[in-house]
Amino acid sequence: MSEEATRTPQPVPNPATAANHPEFNAFVETIATLRNPNGGCPWDLKQTHQSTAKNMIEEAYEAVSAIDEGDADHMREELGDVLLEVVLQAQIAADAGEFTIDDVAHDVNEKIVRRHPHVFGAQAAMEAAGLSEEEVASAQTADEVVDLWDVIKGHERKLKDAARAEKLRAAGLDPNAPRGLLEDASREQPALMRAQEVSRKTVSVGFEWESTEDVWAKVEEEIAEFKAAEPRSAEAELEFGDILFALVNVARREHLDAETCLRRTCDKFQRRWEHMEATAHASGKRIDDYDTQALNDLWNAAKKAESAQ
Repeated sequence: MSEEATRTPQPVPNPATAANHPEFNAFVETIATLRNPNGGCPWDLKQTHQSTAKNMIEEAYEAVSAIDEGDADHMREELGDVLLEVVLQAQIAADAGEFTIDDVAHDVNEKIVRRHPHVFGAQAAMEAAGLSEEEVASAQTADEVVDLWDVIKGHERKLKDAARAEKLRAAGLDPNAPRGLLEDASREQPALMRAQEVSRKTVSVGFEWESTEDVWAKVEEEIAEFKAAEPRSAEAELEFGDILFALVNVARREHLDAETCLRRTCDKFQRRWEHMEATAHASGKRIDDYDTQALNDLWNAAKKAESAQ
């Protein structure tokens, strides 16, 4: 292997975006001031990791909404709110002597470089993950890069398992207790996103259908089981969940994000409904003044108006 190949090149910054970040540093200082026991904000001083955790989810959803809207000003605002939650959590950790925002940035930067050996030539990561130069160089398409990530993340999981075993041993527990593949799958995320993560993880070890047609057959099987279940029963609830889970796997195999698909459909439905309400209002009526047939006519008119745009 050449001397050039054994070196780990440093990332080459994009001069259009990589620069000093005085505003970020000022913001970190602002949050630290709010958490300062000497003159800080009483509310911020009371916050813990747990008390503000839900805000992280709420702000992330609002940021996604702004992204979907394509509104740059709104996106800028909502990304700021997400950043607030990250910096606040890091400051709470710093106050407790756990870690700092610099530790967070350092760790994620190392991980991203490690997962992109085809860009940064992270030789140590390549060798640790059992990758050859040829395998790295072959990652030219988005799908091939994802496959490469999976290999590298598999190695990272082994390192985490080793650290977990050490913690178990220190606690007097069995260090060889197996780590479940889904142990780190968050139960707090939306159900569709969780289904995608669970599916993706199990597929990574070979638990997969042969073809998309096989998944569709599974969807049909689950629909039949749902129809056979007692209406409005716990069994029906589980069978309907099986239908949704199978459909998530269809989306995964078609390289679609189920959460995004459903969110966009909800947006589409809401736009059409608002058009129906506006039409009713223009006629001096309320939406609930219409019978089913009239509502269907309004719906079809809304669809036609949307397709004409």
